[in-house]
Amino acid sequence: MLLHIHKSKIHRATVTEANLNYVGSITIDEDLIEAAHLLEGERVQVVNNNNGERIETYVIKGARGSGMICLNGAAARKFQVGDIVIIISYALMSPEEASSYKAVTVFPGENNRLVY
Repeated sequence: MLLHIHKSKIHRATVTEANLNYVGSITIDEDLIEAAHLLEGERVQVVNNNNGERIETYVIKGARGSGMICLNGAAARKFQVGDIVIIISYALMSPEEASSYKAVTVFPGENNRLVY
């Protein structure tokens, strides 16, 4: 049996852009992608703390150091610049793997920059 387990998340990032005229996805600063152990094309859930919306989409790399969190396509109707979001990834794991796995959480600082 495989379980869907919380793998990583970017907690309380700020939306910097919402682009309705794009095919879809979420564009994330490459620094945040790496810190959260995400891969380009990986499926993520995005939770909007301002209005309760939840969507599933996939990751696109944004410019490194830009702080970009951009909701693209139809998601741009559910997220606005300035909204606070949580971006969550999950992984399929056996119960044995899940029992010892430690999820990664990234807490972006001002302008969605990494805080060391």
